[in-house]
Amino acid sequence: MAAVAQVMAKTLKELGVKYIFGVPSGNWVDYMAAIDEVDGLEFILISNEGSGGFMADVCWRLTGSVAACFGTFGPGACNQTTGVCGGYLDRSPMLAFSDEMNDQMLHRTSQMNIDHQTLFKPITKWSTRIAAGKVKETLYKAMQIATSEVPGPVHIGLPAGIGVNESGGETIKPLNPDKIPAADVTVLNKMATAFADAKKPIIALGITSIRADVRAMIIKIIEKFDVPVVLTPMAKGMVPENHPCYAGVLAHALSNLVGVTHQQADLVVGIGYDPVELNYEDWMPKVPLVHIDTAPADLDTKIYTLDCDIAGNLKHSLKILMALDCGKKEWDLKELAVRKEKMFYQLTAPKGKFGPLNVLDGLRAILPEDGIMTCDVGAHLHLIGQHWQTYSPECQLMTNGCSSMGFAIPAAIAAKLSCPERKVCCVVGDGGFYMMAGEMATAMRLGAGIVFILMTDAHLSLISIKQEKKGHDRYGTQLHNAAGGYKSMDTLFGVPVFTARNAEEYDQALKNAFAADSPVIVEVFINTKDYEELVLKGNK
Repeated sequence: MAAVAQVMAKTLKELGVKYIFGVPSGNWVDYMAAIDEVDGLEFILISNEGSGGFMADVCWRLTGSVAACFGTFGPGACNQTTGVCGGYLDRSPMLAFSDEMNDQMLHRTSQMNIDHQTLFKPITKWSTRIAAGKVKETLYKAMQIATSEVPGPVHIGLPAGIGVNESGGETIKPLNPDKIPAADVTVLNKMATAFADAKKPIIALGITSIRADVRAMIIKIIEKFDVPVVLTPMAKGMVPENHPCYAGVLAHALSNLVGVTHQQADLVVGIGYDPVELNYEDWMPKVPLVHIDTAPADLDTKIYTLDCDIAGNLKHSLKILMALDCGKKEWDLKELAVRKEKMFYQLTAPKGKFGPLNVLDGLRAILPEDGIMTCDVGAHLHLIGQHWQTYSPECQLMTNGCSSMGFAIPAAIAAKLSCPERKVCCVVGDGGFYMMAGEMATAMRLGAGIVFILMTDAHLSLISIKQEKKGHDRYGTQLHNAAGGYKSMDTLFGVPVFTARNAEEYDQALKNAFAADSPVIVEVFINTKDYEELVLKGNK
């Protein structure tokens, strides 16, 4: 009979898993040997176990195939949880494997031993241990749970030594994800009435709308009824920025100007709206809510009115809206266009200066429309959320449900693995870069042609701005002494570093970087002050 590790590797390949990201352990070597025997399944060594979850997350976002990550006992698993938490809160399925003590030592005091089942339980949809004779059964169930709505990670513990044990024959078949039933017809009829009666409804799009593949339906609905649409940050690309009904992104740069529109609404229609990014209460006017998603609404009904809670198949629910014959709504789209023009004008890069907007504009000009940009958490993310022109949802990848610094670099590597034919770039602040600098070695080893834009301002800028808005001095946010002889390296783990302190240097650095077929870092030096007039403006 085949060993547990061999059955696991072959079953992962059968389930469409292509990559397993991790840092190996002594217990994992049996699994690596089995993986090496399976064509199309690859173990990829990374610098930090946390990167593995971020990489698995992005592989699924771009290919629709689930990837896996691995961490060893104790500290390895603890590191791994950051990326797994990212998948949990950003709604990406993955298989998270970790070493565990065998049955004899599981509850003993021993080196590196902690309770992995308890560790992973709050950040996964299911946590279990594999057993000989139940390898396929466990993996089939794990995949079904991970990919069913709402998708997310599953954790599977690998007891020490079990990989070489014989695994009994299993005659079980793979399981399909749970189907999402249509919502109840009564509540759908109530939804139709509420929308038909509203004079100025506004649509709010969230990340479920991307998974449900309803972009074309959304465009038809907003054009049929002339209804403005606002987006959560991770839903960028669902409606083009130049569309007459596009009103902006919630909670990012100049969100107060976006608020001028949504505060006029007499009905909010959330479509695929997941409050993991932003609670309704953080921005909604006090008007009724129609919530259309695969999961029920999360709303403070003591303050706000939940008129319709439609949990079910998203396409089926939207067909009801599309079929309505209630005419155009009363929005003045010319006024909306003026507000948008004002907002985008304020986001225009100032001439004669070199700041974050200049950096983004230069990158946008050189990156093809189908190019993929990943970005990290920080002040620059707030500019990207509102300012970056996004042609399709997969072209701009961020974390907002989890909002973990360190996301962008491993995300870019996974994007290049998933879409090798497309240009990939990464925008990261120096804070996030320090967390994942080791993955430059991973990018170099893989020969991943990625342009990493490192925005150096020597501070945790977003926190500094929050300190100042509360009247506090800047404290505890300075990353290095930029004025005290800070010098960039020429290379980092073999990755060339180009520096730019003005537009001319930046333009040349970008041209050189995108002409390369291996990873390149472009370090640009900017001033934190450039963010202050644009971010954290409030939603209402």
